[in-house]
Amino acid sequence: MIISRTPHRISFFGGGTDYPQWYMENSGKVLGVAIDKYCYISCRVLPPFFKHRYRIAYSRLETANEMHEIEHPSVKETLRHMKVSHGLEIHHDGDIPARSGMGSSSAFTVGLLKNLHALEGKIISKTELFKEAIHIEQNLIKENVGSQDQVWAACGGLNTIEFMQNGEIIVEPVIMPEKNLRSFEGKFMLFFTGISRFASEIAKEQIQNTPKKKDELKQMKSLVNEAHKVLTSGGDDFTGFGEMLNETWRLKRRLSTKISNDEIDAMYDAALKNGAIGGKLLGAGGGGFILFYVEPYDRARVKEALKNYLHIPFKFDFTGSEIIVYKPEHLNGNGNGYGA
Repeated sequence: MIISRTPHRISFFGGGTDYPQWYMENSGKVLGVAIDKYCYISCRVLPPFFKHRYRIAYSRLETANEMHEIEHPSVKETLRHMKVSHGLEIHHDGDIPARSGMGSSSAFTVGLLKNLHALEGKIISKTELFKEAIHIEQNLIKENVGSQDQVWAACGGLNTIEFMQNGEIIVEPVIMPEKNLRSFEGKFMLFFTGISRFASEIAKEQIQNTPKKKDELKQMKSLVNEAHKVLTSGGDDFTGFGEMLNETWRLKRRLSTKISNDEIDAMYDAALKNGAIGGKLLGAGGGGFILFYVEPYDRARVKEALKNYLHIPFKFDFTGSEIIVYKPEHLNGNGNGYGA
């Protein structure tokens, strides 16, 4: 049995510039953080006593004899990518619901890759891990996804991530004094809208609109450097960061008609009227989680104003995807861990 633990993420600035359709021509840059809400994947060689060869448990239970029969797109394409030749049982548990805008699909792919490499007795670097996950999601599954979620899932941390026109991805940790980092960590409130959606469907319209939204995307990218300056100034006043979140949300809403809706707008307005300085919907939009920058003395007011929505406390994660249980079966010539 091998179990991996992979963090979800919060994207603060630059979202939209991490799509290859944008950064291969214009370059891109994002700023965000991994958090202590995780995707857990357990994996073991399936004993030979069953009629099926694959058993996958997530929000539903699948059994299959052939790889092409597997319906879960990430499981199917990741197993193909890894050229898995033996039967497997894969089980997923998550702290965050799927389709919620916090990189859950990429965390799943990264965690599964980490698991399968460990099952082969191999250590994969964080860079190779996110590169493989990006390849699987964008080229094999052909999802409308960017390239930031996989990086935070693999690396963890509070980082800027730069996407070069040649396809290179550069990860730079944000360096702050420990006291300031903990102060900054305590400035946020996260709420679940209760709305789940397929990010790929929403992102499709955003990608199609990219040629017409160059000004917005350039402005969203420029906010990354401005926000980075606030964090690394040496001071512990991050009000400007919250104000810039408000600006990036205004720009993001213009990228697609599907990013916001009346309920989300009402939540946002209620939070700002009760002390939040800024905020944004996470991920592609349309639902999922909404994040607000709130000074500690206004947290109670914001929580009361949004009392009909689930508040999710969180802390930053600096580890990235890791193996937390490693007790592998030893494969033999039969492709399983049993018998000679």
